Amino acid sequence: MKLLLTGFEPFLDFMINPSAEIAKELDGQQVGNYKIISRILPVDFSEAAHALSRFIDEVNPDAVISLGLAGGRNRITPERIAINCNDGVKDNRGFTPQDQKIAEDGPDGYFSKLPIRKFVQILQENGYPAEISNSAGTYLCNNVMYHLLHKMNMENKDCPAGFVHIPSSHELALTSPNLPSWSQRDLTEAVKLIVTCL
Repeated sequence: MKLLLTGFEPFLDFMINPSAEIAKELDGQQVGNYKIISRILPVDFSEAAHALSRFIDEVNPDAVISLGLAGGRNRITPERIAINCNDGVKDNRGFTPQDQKIAEDGPDGYFSKLPIRKFVQILQENGYPAEISNSAGTYLCNNVMYHLLHKMNMENKDCPAGFVHIPSSHELALTSPNLPSWSQRDLTEAVKLIVTCL
């Protein structure tokens, strides 16, 4: 089976994005029942969803996990819900959305189709701090999660799909000393663990 794993390019003041580093490292690997096929998404409200949709069509995956950086969090946080709203600081193109609907005809929110409780349990059992998050925010991570689940819904695809936020890596924390951080190795191993849950 195939799993599409996405990360994001660097953005704002984050000169490294550990979600992209995980995606690159795991690309082509067999983890559990899945061969991982990785792609990197732009931090661009006008392009991220189109790129994700194109990748899904190209790969035709049996599961999709999108990763994103939550720079201030100190644990891995699978997201419970994505909301139909773009808002926040500027993207890499300089665009700053405000109270903008992601899909005019879409529902207010979509719940994750990943076993997020199981993710948290296996991570904690293996010594990795984790908890379910009830807010993916309104920036690109929420945008991608919403588009992902909206596409699955509109195309009647029933497969595990959703979003997981990760903390900063040590390399990133060296450039932003107030960030809590994990080693890149631990971040990657934690993502491998959650893939085995599928």
